[in-house]
Parts: sequence; structure tokens; C-alpha cells
Amino acid sequence: MRLFRSTDDASPKSGVIELRHDGETYRVQLRRVDTARRFILRVRGATRDAVLTMPRRASLKDAAEFAERNAAWVGVRLRKLPQQVRFVDGASFPLRGAQTRVVHAAGSRGVVWLAGDEQDERKLYVAGDVAHIERRVQDWLKAQARAELAAAVRRYAEKIGKPMPSISLKDTTTRWGSCSATGALNFSWRLILAPSDVLAYLAAHEVCHLAHMNHSARFWKLCRTICPETDQAENWLKAHGLDLYRYGAKGRGGPAKPATF
Repeated sequence: MRLFRSTDDASPKSGVIELRHDGETYRVQLRRVDTARRFILRVRGATRDAVLTMPRRASLKDAAEFAERNAAWVGVRLRKLPQQVRFVDGASFPLRGAQTRVVHAAGSRGVVWLAGDEQDERKLYVAGDVAHIERRVQDWLKAQARAELAAAVRRYAEKIGKPMPSISLKDTTTRWGSCSATGALNFSWRLILAPSDVLAYLAAHEVCHLAHMNHSARFWKLCRTICPETDQAENWLKAHGLDLYRYGAKGRGGPAKPATF
């Protein structure tokens, strides 16, 4: 059985096919691309779904049939993705690159706090009702990311003689950071899960776009000058970046509402 529903009634270029195969339901995002000459199906680790690129003139019926014929292939690759980790009591996740365990502190006052124990194990304690643990952990992580990115952006902006730009956080799936034409910077809150040098590098990378809105040789020279860890951080992201997407809940309705500061 297959279902189709448009994700944007105003645009025929997007949509979703929901495939059902062996008792499982898989989401396949449809994307019409003017330059596409054939159907191309791939699985996305960040969003744990699949995307089908299709020619502009191809029919939805043909797209649905193509996706259905490859439903088993989609299922196999989705099952091979690393297991998703929710921020619940007992869960372990990386915080600034170091493993940290969530501990429900039901009878304690406060909201969320970080501490170590006698074995020097890092623990993130969460007070209150168990139903609110995941939201409180994610809110705390976003606040940490916001503070550290703001400090890093301010530091690097001063180095290149630029004023402090506006910054926002989202749960992006295609890039770790971006710089708009107006100089506003956007980052993924998940950078707080990565080692601190990686977060700092992404701040430096986007700040350098304030001077060079490209990835030219001059851009990379400036980036490596103000952030010597550039190459090391790039290699870390290539090797481990995808793994950061498996932590915490991610809604189906697209990126979270940006938190601007």
C-alpha cells in the first residue's frame, strides 16, 4: 500500500510518499529537479528517511511505483543506521565530545545541572516529572550551544574587525551553519554535542563568510589564520558529524522554530 500527500500545495516540486513494506512505514520525500534525467533514491541519516529526486516532467504515479519497487532497499538501509538515542533517564550522549549520562532527580529542586561523581563520570541531572526529561535536556543543550556559539562568534568577529552579527539556532539537517546575504548567522544546536574545538571552528567558518561570501582560497586562508584547528575540525565532522543527528527527538514538521539572540 502506498500513500501520497503533498507537503506544499502551492508547489508541485515537493511531496511525501509513505511506503509500507513488511509491516514498516517509510517516508520518501519527493523533489522535482529541472536538471534531473532519471529517478535517484537515497537514504538520509540526519532525518532517517529517504529522498527521491525526479525529473520535472515525471508523473507522481511513476515516482510512487519507483519508490515502491525499492521499498525493501530503503528499509534495509534505514535499519542499518545507528540506533536513535532519546534524552531519557539513563541515556548516554556526547556533550562537548565527552560521554554524559542523563539522571532523573525526581525529588530534587532545580531544573537541569551537570555534575560528576566519585568515578568522575559526567552526569546531567534533570529534576521534575519524568515526562519532561527529554524536553528539559534538549532546552538545556540549546541554551549551552547558544551561549558558547555567541561567545565564539564575538571572539572571531573581533579578530577580523567585524561587528557582532545576529545569530539563530535551528535543528538543521543539511548544514552545520550558514551566513545569509545580510550577514545573519545560523547554527545547528547539535554542535554542543561535538568537541569544543569543532563548535569553535564552525563559529569561525561562518564569521569568515562576513568577509568572503564564498569558499575561495582567501576564505580558507582567513579561516585557518583565525582558527588553526580548521582542518582537524573539518576531518572530525566528516568522520563523526552524521552521528550527532541520532540524539534527541526531531519533529516531522521541519526545523525547530529558531531561537534568536
